[in-house]
Amino acid sequence: MSTLFTSIANRLQNVFNLEVIGDQIAQGLINLVVALVTFAVFYGLWKIVDVPLYASFQKSKLDKTSARFLRTLVRYAILTFGAIQALNAVGINMAAIVTSLGLVGLTVGFAARDALSNLISGLLIFWDRPFVIDDLVEINGLYGRVETITLRSTRIVTVDGRMLAVPNSVVINSTVISYTNFPQLRLDIDVTVAVHENLDRVRQILLSLVDDHSLFADTPPAKVVVTALNDYNVALQLQVWLRNERTHISERFALREKVFTALTAAGIDMPFETIQLTPVAVQLQSEV
Repeated sequence: MSTLFTSIANRLQNVFNLEVIGDQIAQGLINLVVALVTFAVFYGLWKIVDVPLYASFQKSKLDKTSARFLRTLVRYAILTFGAIQALNAVGINMAAIVTSLGLVGLTVGFAARDALSNLISGLLIFWDRPFVIDDLVEINGLYGRVETITLRSTRIVTVDGRMLAVPNSVVINSTVISYTNFPQLRLDIDVTVAVHENLDRVRQILLSLVDDHSLFADTPPAKVVVTALNDYNVALQLQVWLRNERTHISERFALREKVFTALTAAGIDMPFETIQLTPVAVQLQSEV
């Protein structure tokens, strides 16, 4: 029994021994410095190899999308390995922690599900190639130019200069419209005229707007078709093919304005949708 009390007394003495506490703090600071230096070495390694490695990617037969994607993979690989080594330097064993987490690890796994989904989706986008960097695309109604494709998101610059980060999991599960995969792109301009107007005259006015225009292709030829009609209006569509798909947005706005100006100048009646309100008489019963 005396031996037990002696052992407890010695342990308490060690706990309150300032020299021991000082040694522990010093050792902790040393481990922290070692960890920071270790991670700094790997960070410096990434900085050293990043530029020449990316330059070698660009000089090879890899396109811009592949070069940037591989550059991102190398960066994450080096920094992740550096972080693991830094944790090992302070005595933190990642494998043991992951094994011992149990239910907590499962919870963290569910929390990281979206990140993992975006990562896998990014790899699928890189493999399937529905679009590449600098392509003009439309994803869930978002139109713009693909700026870059990372492991987490696809970044799109819209026509008004905004940068949109669309999660890769959203991209992979959405309908993606590409405006760049083909050399020509058809531009459709809708217009409605009154039913009494001469359609041949309207068609001639519309087609004259795209004749001898350097931005519009001769083949297939431009045409005007009837898309809908009723007792009052006739819906027409001017269909013209662009030589350069990148002028799609600017030419859509410009041609729409030209159509309105030309038809107005020619006196073509373009009725707008109106709502007729019929007043209803309401008889109020006075209180007695």
